Amino acid sequence: MKTPGDIQIDLADGIATLRIANPARRNAVSSAMWHKIAAFAAELPERKDVRVIIIRGAGEQMFSAGADISDFATARSGEGQARAYDDLVESTCKAIEAIPQPTIGMIFGGCMGAGSSVAASCDLRVAADDAFFAVPAAKLGLGYDPRGIARFIRVFGAGATRQVLFTADRLPAMRAHALGAVHVVAPAGEVEARTMALAKQIAGNAPLTIKAAKAAIAAITTDDSDLLAQAEAFYAAADASADYAEGRKAFAEKRPRSSPGANPSDHVPHLCN
Repeated sequence: MKTPGDIQIDLADGIATLRIANPARRNAVSSAMWHKIAAFAAELPERKDVRVIIIRGAGEQMFSAGADISDFATARSGEGQARAYDDLVESTCKAIEAIPQPTIGMIFGGCMGAGSSVAASCDLRVAADDAFFAVPAAKLGLGYDPRGIARFIRVFGAGATRQVLFTADRLPAMRAHALGAVHVVAPAGEVEARTMALAKQIAGNAPLTIKAAKAAIAAITTDDSDLLAQAEAFYAAADASADYAEGRKAFAEKRPRSSPGANPSDHVPHLCN
């Protein structure tokens, strides 16, 4: 029997949109879908035509209800399988975090369980004012992966993470915005336009500068020395790039900078993942 759900990918003007599409199960993510999301993320370091990635749920009712529980009877039935499934979710979230281009989570409705992990793996989040995050593991008696908890702490802070995990209650988008975890909150009817405006603004900037900044932020927030060395290399490459030369010239001439330069791989191929 065919597993329900899939991912859908669209590309326009340098902005790729990935939709988690499983409406019959409130956009829950099956094992096959986790693999497809990770495979798409793995392609992006080499994609010169993609400057920003938006991740969203299909429709405007739910970002994602989390892992598809209908999978659990076969994919998460014993301790060994449970750990393997958690490894799949975590590796997919890490693949999203490792995308060199900026990522934006566009959030309607609920981000639940592993859906919250996907949203937390994005660099920025734009949410409807009635959206929420929730992790119902305590109601299910399900152990929650400490690696996922570490991600929540980085994004939402330890206090909000305790509340969400201990109570299994909702964290409203408005409170997440106050915590700095959601960057834009808007009425549901404006979320798509606000997300696209943010994506276009980012896409119009110099990609090498953004790549270097993203790598540095990741290195500092995770205290990863290897990432820091990579960030320093990206920083040096940005300063030596045609993007920087054009930006200086445009500033001096009091005009908009021209279309951003080539993908970082054109300048530093040995540094691309």
